[in-house]
Amino acid sequence: MTTTPKRNQPVEVDEQWLTPKEICARLQIPEQTFYQWRAKHAGPPAYRIGRHLRISHADFVAWLSRHAEL
Repeated sequence: MTTTPKRNQPVEVDEQWLTPKEICARLQIPEQTFYQWRAKHAGPPAYRIGRHLRISHADFVAWLSRHAEL
């Protein structure tokens, strides 16, 4: 289960941010799948920046490695 980052958690200023569209392109999935994962708290953690949703590249890589099948 994915958790939303805590409000006072430090975030790297130089962090690379990805949009949901970029995540979907990298995973070759429809955007609808990303938003379904988000509703189920199964996708990578995301940050709301103003009205935009952004995913930290480091969080995305960590999430992806946790979901690798061995």
